Amino acid sequence: MKTKLSTRMGAALRGTSATRPIARTLPFALPVGFALVLMTAVPPPVQAVPAFAEQTGLQCQSCHVGGFGPQLTPLGREFKLNGYTMRSKSFNAPISAMAIASLTHTRKDQVPAPSGLSQNDNLAFDQGSVFIAGGIGTHFGGFAQITYDGVGKAWAWDNLDLRAVTQGKLLGEDAVYGLTINNSPTVQDVWNTTPAWGFPYTDTNVSGTPGASPLIDGGLAQNTMGMSAYVWVGQKYYIEGGAYTSPKAGTLNWLGADPMSPGDIKGLAPYGRLAWQSQLGGGTMELGAFAMKAAINPGRDRSTGYTDHYSDVGLDASWQKPTASGDTISVQMRYVHEASNLEATCELDTGSPNCARIHLNEVRGDVSYSWRNKIGATLAAFSITGDNNADVYGGPNASPNSSGAMAQVDYTPWSAGNSPLGPRFNMRMGVQYTAYGKFDGARHNYDGGGANAADNNALRVFTWFAF
Repeated sequence: MKTKLSTRMGAALRGTSATRPIARTLPFALPVGFALVLMTAVPPPVQAVPAFAEQTGLQCQSCHVGGFGPQLTPLGREFKLNGYTMRSKSFNAPISAMAIASLTHTRKDQVPAPSGLSQNDNLAFDQGSVFIAGGIGTHFGGFAQITYDGVGKAWAWDNLDLRAVTQGKLLGEDAVYGLTINNSPTVQDVWNTTPAWGFPYTDTNVSGTPGASPLIDGGLAQNTMGMSAYVWVGQKYYIEGGAYTSPKAGTLNWLGADPMSPGDIKGLAPYGRLAWQSQLGGGTMELGAFAMKAAINPGRDRSTGYTDHYSDVGLDASWQKPTASGDTISVQMRYVHEASNLEATCELDTGSPNCARIHLNEVRGDVSYSWRNKIGATLAAFSITGDNNADVYGGPNASPNSSGAMAQVDYTPWSAGNSPLGPRFNMRMGVQYTAYGKFDGARHNYDGGGANAADNNALRVFTWFAF
């Protein structure tokens, strides 16, 4: 269920009149140019297009918990922070792909049915993606993803993370200095606690989800471009700072993204990240914080003279421990507080710029156990709470409050690279169940039409291929 104002709540970035063309064009031109370099750097005779596993000569389970992405091990984090440049074989432009299909059953039929689907028991091709991914020499690397949305029936650019790195010393410690260009706040992060890579690692658009979430929780994904610098000191301290802007509407349309949702950012949207990692209890502990501030012209409409303002601040923690028997225990948590003033949206919808000073609080956490990098089990919980506001939230409750839990069991048969189709092929099969305790403000009759939160409970069986 969407909020009343969701079509206008968004952000994008533009500079002053003197700097606007550069601010909008340069961040887009750099990743496109780099992707072209990746594609053309391979000598013509080369036909094989290996993925990161072939580049490093390592099995998937070396860098990914359970032998399947995207949850990273400490080694996987180092690979990403060092610009995807680690290699044991000489090649330049690996290409890989993935596909996800699922069957979803909700406790009650969905009325109306999802677009182009049935009211229940939907078998769907969720998505298919193609990746250009790899390192060039010892200082440049990255990946670019193009995705077909099987539910929305559309192609679009997806995650992008291009890096330039170098090594040095800082305060007597080994340090990695890096620059990242990416298209989604937190997609550059290496801990699976922030929104871009947090659990669940695969989901679907088939079943209903709550209408409210912080802006940083995917609201600016694929409709912005950002650049930030970071330093990773002694494999312990991480510091990052940068900002995001918005490509032109025509560019986003060409890339398959919606330029109107949430809108475009006025000026720059600064982003910062701090993290500390150390050994604790036989495992790797991480504590961190992240923040973003954005002023947005909702729907790219500047007629009111106002902008929507968002300030998102998050705290996160993780702990990952490999056992003596080769299993892995993981714990991950995050908390996000958002303070927003939607004065532009309210002026457009109600004629009053003072209707929407609201706060949101999001809490998420999950605990998982991976047995022999083949069978995984995860329990997760989530909660979104905030101020009631009839001008922003639909339904009789005028509330963003939602909560629930998710359980997942999955099986990865070839995590050691021993697939009968070759070492590049991998597969994960899984079962998810999502249960809601509260949905858009209430446990019972949340929509005024008799629907209960538990009606949205969903059982999903999925198959995820990577090759």
